[in-house]
Amino acid sequence: MRLTKNFLTGICIFALAACGGNGSGGTASVAPGPSPSGTTRIADIQGSGASSPLDGQTVSISAIVSGDFQDHDLDVTRNLAGFYLQQEIPDADPTTSEGIFVFDGANPATDVSVGDRVAVTGVVAEYFGETQINATSVTVTGTGVVQATDINLPTNGLVANSDGEKIGDLESYEGMLVRFPQKLAVSSLRFLEQYGEVQLSEGGRLYQFTNSNGPDAAAYAAHVDTIAARSIILDDGLRESNPAAIRHLHAGVAADYSIRAGDSISGATGNLRYSRGSGGGGTEGWRLEPTEDLSFNDDNPRPGPPSVAGSLRVASFNVLNFFSTVDTGQAICGPDGDDPCRGADSAAELSRQLEKTVTAIALMDADIIGLTELENNATDSIAAIVNALNARVGSGNYAFVDTGTIHTDAIKTGLIYNSSTVRTTGPFALLNASVDPRFRDTHNRPALAQSFELVSTAAVVTVVVNHLKSKGSSCGTISDPNVNDGQSNCNITRREAAAAIADWVSADPTASGDSDFLIIGDLNAYLMEDPLAALRDAGFTSLLDSNPNAYSFLFDAQAGALDHALASASLVAQIRETFEWHINADEPQLLDYNLERGRNASLFDPGVPYRASDHDP
Repeated sequence: MRLTKNFLTGICIFALAACGGNGSGGTASVAPGPSPSGTTRIADIQGSGASSPLDGQTVSISAIVSGDFQDHDLDVTRNLAGFYLQQEIPDADPTTSEGIFVFDGANPATDVSVGDRVAVTGVVAEYFGETQINATSVTVTGTGVVQATDINLPTNGLVANSDGEKIGDLESYEGMLVRFPQKLAVSSLRFLEQYGEVQLSEGGRLYQFTNSNGPDAAAYAAHVDTIAARSIILDDGLRESNPAAIRHLHAGVAADYSIRAGDSISGATGNLRYSRGSGGGGTEGWRLEPTEDLSFNDDNPRPGPPSVAGSLRVASFNVLNFFSTVDTGQAICGPDGDDPCRGADSAAELSRQLEKTVTAIALMDADIIGLTELENNATDSIAAIVNALNARVGSGNYAFVDTGTIHTDAIKTGLIYNSSTVRTTGPFALLNASVDPRFRDTHNRPALAQSFELVSTAAVVTVVVNHLKSKGSSCGTISDPNVNDGQSNCNITRREAAAAIADWVSADPTASGDSDFLIIGDLNAYLMEDPLAALRDAGFTSLLDSNPNAYSFLFDAQAGALDHALASASLVAQIRETFEWHINADEPQLLDYNLERGRNASLFDPGVPYRASDHDP
């Protein structure tokens, strides 16, 4: 990139606008002018289909550089080993794109800049679905101007990528300089670290279908289509994976801005590319490669410590596979010492995970905390948290319910409590298949119940911690497949477990003699799914029902509530407030304790709770 050329291009654009340009973006719908002798129009190379009709042929084109993403120039923030060319005057066919990517490799012989008129000769090729020209000759012949074309979401049509996933149909804009004038919400940051991408959506952030709708196959299919039409990926303009500098992480107005799902951006401008994340990795779909610095709106600021009413505070916290045993790749975990370990891969990672976990728990300031995804050992995992927590707060008040190992899974549930405000009363109880065969303990973690007595009033409440079967793996071997109604895999397994929990709790498993029961934990079911319906039908009230758009987890760019609190009839009237503390799900995972992929260790801040886990407490 040549700085003098950028300066002259800026003057040229200003002068043209002053001489009659309307500044509205796009290109005029006029008949195309003649192409230079011996050249092919970009629209003819692109064609109206998903691939070029000239694939494999040598062509020559002449057009304007609309996006400079060459390697080894002065701009190190945009490196895709090439540049985008666009015809100044479009053809008469709206189904054909006027832009194309020119690949000129890691060490280009000719440096180009935005606004250059360039003559290119090369071979047409399809690279991960993107039509490109592999250049053999690049010559700068003059200057010109291309304005961005506005695109509004949702798209008018859908197509399937090579993975069979539906995406919006933007083929007619491939390679062109485009602008999304709408306010687009950040819906996912899953691949921000690895591929530099931010998923955006029109009309606000996305929510899981069954978070607000009953299971229904036809309606769920329509939901999937709607999500696809509303979504676009914002890329970082780099072809390398796991770059040292994460482009969009701090791209906000405030000096301390850190991107979160639920934030937004307006007027995003760049070249539209069809590809995977970096080379062959990541999501395959349409990506906006930014041609200018972007700034996000802080619509979803980080929350401070929770402030809730009431004399007793109970929390539920998924601690993201907290294992006191470092995962060295050996199958030495679980009650029998033959399960693969999870969690931290080194002593350094374990120290970071423990610090961040304790920071979050200390700031909760809860009297009782139900934990899920603890290593299933006798006491080491939960004791490590409690000991560090007591050291942090400067007292010995926190204690744990000593359950020992629970059943055979690699992880278990647990309970921590503040002994200065509550004390246990009676023994703990476990629900497994021996208690009720509907509760498949080969798939669900056994439920843990413990009664507590308030030190100040002697009032009793029984807390039941749960972690039901996940949606991520198939239950086809037990005739519980995904029926595509929005509830995903293993719904029957979770529904039957929920019914068993309701009956077990109603029978007072800890012999507390009190009807106040609170069911908490990771039920792996959204608000309107069958397991929640089973608990409601049994007389329990979901305390999230009064929270609009409740969520604790993000999956597939959609927010939803997997972590729940349900109260028995006698307890409901005593509940003062239910609060979801959004410290984790909206944060990019590159801020967690892990150190893989050459991550910059300084991004981690043990003194703040953000991204202590992937679930919100």
